[in-house]
This record gives sequence, structure tokens and C-alpha cells, in this order.
Amino acid sequence: MKVTLGAKNCLYPTPSTLVGANIHGKPNYITVAHVGIMNQVYISLSIAKRRYTNAGILENQTFSVNIPSVGMVEKTDYCGLVSGKDIDKAKLFETFYGKLETAPMIKECPVNMECRLIQTIDFQERNIFIGEIVETYSDDECLTEDVVDLSKVQPILFVMINRSYWKLGQQFAKAWSIGKNVKSPD
Repeated sequence: MKVTLGAKNCLYPTPSTLVGANIHGKPNYITVAHVGIMNQVYISLSIAKRRYTNAGILENQTFSVNIPSVGMVEKTDYCGLVSGKDIDKAKLFETFYGKLETAPMIKECPVNMECRLIQTIDFQERNIFIGEIVETYSDDECLTEDVVDLSKVQPILFVMINRSYWKLGQQFAKAWSIGKNVKSPD
């Protein structure tokens, strides 16, 4: 029997990311789990307008999306609990820069995406930032046949429903392939 739950978003888990932006020339990082895939090179971020990081994204028109591994869960959670206005969170990490020169990235994260801001959507109390990925960086030990291997990255997964972090399970089927086994209902 189905039960009603009210208007609950059940599109979780989502990866917990550390979004980087320079603010007045200094790197800052914020934890963001509301990230979305627009297509292969465009992504979206949803960040509360009151967050300090917004100013840096708007100032430089750039940002980074860093994917931390489960071993970084404490620092990742901390970056969502405190404001860069009050705490220099960049001191927690080794920062590096790429092509854009204004999108700080975290060396300890196994995957980093350097983005150029394409559009900002003013949405209620949040800014939706749409960025174009201009370069992706990965630790070589997290690659299998030159492709990022999530089993090696071990991203932190966030579930809002019970405010918890999860680990990745295992691959169990191949996309655009397993469905070929279904017989037509006609």
C-alpha cells in the first residue's frame, strides 16, 4: 500500500561537494550538496543568498566544484557549518588554481572541476549558479582506463531526509545496455 508523505524531495542521495570561490582575492570553500547536471559540460549549484561564497562567485564569475572522499567528511561538514566571513576555511586545505586563475581548488579532493559562471538565476532565497566546466582534474589513482572511477574516489553522499552521509555502493548494471534485455510489451 502506498502512503502519502507530503511534498518531500526524494532525489537523494546527492554528492557532497566543496565549492570554491575567491572572495577579495582569498580562497573560500563551502559545502554544497544541491548540485545538478545540466549536460556533459554544464552544472548547477543552489546556494542560499546569505552565504558568503556567493559574493566570490559573482565577483570573479568563476567557481570550482571539488569532490571530497569519505575520509574528508569531518572537514567537509565543517565547511558547511561555519562562514568564510568569520573563519579562513582555506587553511584546512592545500589550494591550487588552473586555467581560470580565480577558481580555487582543493588538492586533497580526488576530483576538481573548474567552472566559468554562465548564468545566475535569482530563485527565492537562493541563487542558482549555472557554470561551464572548463577543466576537470583527477588524482591518477582514481582513474580506471582514463575515466574517473567512483569506487576509487569514494565520494560523500548526502541524504537530506535524515540529514546523514552515506558511502557509495557498487555498480550492478550497465546503462544503455541492461534495458535491451526487456521484451517489447506488444
